[in-house]
Amino acid sequence: MMPDGDPTATAAIASRRCPWLDCSKADYVAYHDDEWGVPLFDDQKLFEFITLEAAQAGLSWYTVLKKRPHYRQVFAGFAAEQVARFDQQQIEQLLQDPGIIRNRLKVEAAVNNARCFLAIQEAFGSFAAYQWRFVDGRPQVSNIRGPEDYRATSKASDAMSKDLKQRGFKFVGSTIIYAHMQACGMVNDHSLNCFRRQQIIDSYPALGLG
Repeated sequence: MMPDGDPTATAAIASRRCPWLDCSKADYVAYHDDEWGVPLFDDQKLFEFITLEAAQAGLSWYTVLKKRPHYRQVFAGFAAEQVARFDQQQIEQLLQDPGIIRNRLKVEAAVNNARCFLAIQEAFGSFAAYQWRFVDGRPQVSNIRGPEDYRATSKASDAMSKDLKQRGFKFVGSTIIYAHMQACGMVNDHSLNCFRRQQIIDSYPALGLG
């Protein structure tokens, strides 16, 4: 939680976090500190992230993050096998729900992608096994000094995006997939001055990531 009424303390804490983060938003800070960039191997969480990243297209991540609790409620906790069974009536109901991004293409893509997600699980044993192949099973660690050092895509996101499209996924352009890779720890894009960068690197051995 950010300190109230102490600009100096607030600036000091902000200086130890990534430059993109709005430290005035407690839920955004919690997301940065607890989730962003942490290597993730749980398929249900991966489906959640890839669905929310698709919903974000053209919007800010914070817009979607604020809606995440409601997304979890109406998208069956992001259980892909349940979302894959959503019928047209359920899709129409979702499109009337102000608690989510009411974009028909994005909602229909979520259901379509759930079905494609299940196909990947069947082919590879898990979605995690599939997606981590694109970084050879190890996080790619960046050296980011300032906002200008952030990139929107990479060779790995290009390759994963292309492969997902071939497997029938929608709203999985390279920029969306790179954001997914950042969120799921396939890429460690915490800035050099951010306290979370080294903490996450130090966690790799325990996760079997070298």
